[in-house]
Amino acid sequence: MAPTVLDILDRTFYHQPTFYVAKNLLGKKLVRLLSGKSIHKLSGLIVETEAYGSTDDEASHAFRGKTSRNSMMFGPPGIVYMYLSYGIHFCLNITAYSNEQHAGAVLIRAIQLLEGIPTMKLLRGTNDRFQIASGPGRLTKAFDIGLNANGMDVTIPNSITVEGGITPRAILVSSRVGINKAKYKPWRYVIAEVDHTGLLTCSKYASMNR
Repeated sequence: MAPTVLDILDRTFYHQPTFYVAKNLLGKKLVRLLSGKSIHKLSGLIVETEAYGSTDDEASHAFRGKTSRNSMMFGPPGIVYMYLSYGIHFCLNITAYSNEQHAGAVLIRAIQLLEGIPTMKLLRGTNDRFQIASGPGRLTKAFDIGLNANGMDVTIPNSITVEGGITPRAILVSSRVGINKAKYKPWRYVIAEVDHTGLLTCSKYASMNR
């Protein structure tokens, strides 16, 4: 069943500081509808995100201003921004920023699988559920998301949407990974779990475990 307007996070959610949206996307439900002979639904809880700003963030694609590649980051909040990382992996981002910012987007890094797991296993070529979407490139393969999703509006019924989900009991915050600039910004967020000793650890589905 396709998400309804009432299920989907509206644009006002994304029209807030980028780091705030990144943190509050944790626990929300990412939904992907694949069309064929019938609509097939894939979904999972977002367990790991990273925020990327604009002129305040040297690691962001928007840092040097608007280009044809990063134009989505300067458009309305709640829009998919796709890019190819290292010429290999597609990365799914959603634009998010407040009135005080020029641009911004949140990278969706990992999900906890919910629906359509057999399809995701086939798309990824693995039966290990903790490896299927534990990283931005793995996630987009598991959800069959490519550059053709660039510019999609996730705030309306669409083939990619984000719905309300759960409220995490605890969140771990760290510096970002895989970048050479502005590493110091604590803009990576991961849902935390409690291990057998009572200590907080990152979700088993997060890329931090790989």
